[in-house]
Parts: sequence; C-alpha cells; structure tokens
Amino acid sequence: MEKSELIFSYFPDLTEVQKEQFACLEDLYREWNAKINVISRKDMDAFWVHHVLHSLAIAQVIRFCPGTKIMDVGTGGGFPGIPLAILFPEADFFLVDSIGKKIKVVEGVRDALGLKNVRTRQMRVEEVKEKQDFIVSRGVTAFPAFVDWVKDKIRPGLHQPIANGILYLKGGDFEEEVRPYGKKVRLYAVSDFFREEFFETKKVIHLAF
Repeated sequence: MEKSELIFSYFPDLTEVQKEQFACLEDLYREWNAKINVISRKDMDAFWVHHVLHSLAIAQVIRFCPGTKIMDVGTGGGFPGIPLAILFPEADFFLVDSIGKKIKVVEGVRDALGLKNVRTRQMRVEEVKEKQDFIVSRGVTAFPAFVDWVKDKIRPGLHQPIANGILYLKGGDFEEEVRPYGKKVRLYAVSDFFREEFFETKKVIHLAF
C-alpha cells in the first residue's frame, strides 16, 4: 500500500483534488524539514500514522459544517490543522504558533497545496482576539492549562453535530486532568477509529462550551 493510500482507506469519499493534496504531503514536509526541522527524523519515517492520520482522528468525532471557524493552537508544522483543512475545504482554519519558523513551514505547505481555507499567524494564543467555534491541538500542555489559555476564545453554538468547544489530541494517562470538567468532557478512543498500534493509548478529548 502506498503510504497516502492509508488515508484513502479510512476516508474513501475524498475528491480527486483532496487525494492529490494528501499524496503531496510527505514530499512537501521532507523538503521543508530539510531546511527547517519541525519533525524529527524518526517521526518523519512514521509521518502518515503519527502526524496525518493522528490529526484526522478529530474528523472521526465531528465532520465540520461549512463555515465553521477552527483554530489550531500550537500548530507546529501544521498538525492537526493542515490535514483537517484538506478534509474540510469549506471550513475556515486559523493556525497559530509562537515560533516563526514553524509558521513559515505551514505557509509553504499551505501555498503549495493551494489551501484557500487556511490562515496563519505567529502569535501567542493569549493575543488572539477573535472567537472560534472549535479549538484543536495536539497535546501541547496539560489539559487544564490549555483550557485556561483558550476558554475565552470559543463562541458557544449548537449548529454542529457536537457542541462547540475544544478538541484535543492526547495520549497516556490523563483522566485526573479531565475529571474536574465532569459531564462537559467526553473521551474518544482513537483505537476505535484506526487499527494502527500507535493509537492504542491515544484519545480525542472533547470539552463542550
């Protein structure tokens, strides 16, 4: 199986444009990574599972409606924002990171793929003024600290399949971190969506606002 075919096997309804965009990802990231290291060499060898497919676990929890505003906080090299932006071309993605060289990589990948639904900014999330429907991120810090960073950036709404809020990708033992949020939080096991061993301890945390 071609590595991009792994994505196609889980998401069989992709358009030809989406298939081409996904197929280009690895070469683009290898090219950028040679200039600006945003993914370790070891992780680059597991690019499709550790980065692309992991990002798309969020798409197994929600299919974003057209016009949904999503901010990827601490996007790094563009995960989960870039794969999600390919999958949901009618949603609006805002990718932020405090490190300029990482945003440069994201912008290079975005422009090469022709993603018109992706905005970027080098900034701390505390500086963001606009409100979003969803905040997404991949385990950049302990969950309570992340909630404190972004809780005033989310606008409540019920027009989505699930309530507006945070969608956080995290692995390991973090039950104590989410306990204070009670019934507002729900955990989704990524291993329910994808069969790869990497996902055995991985979860999507949804915190409703």
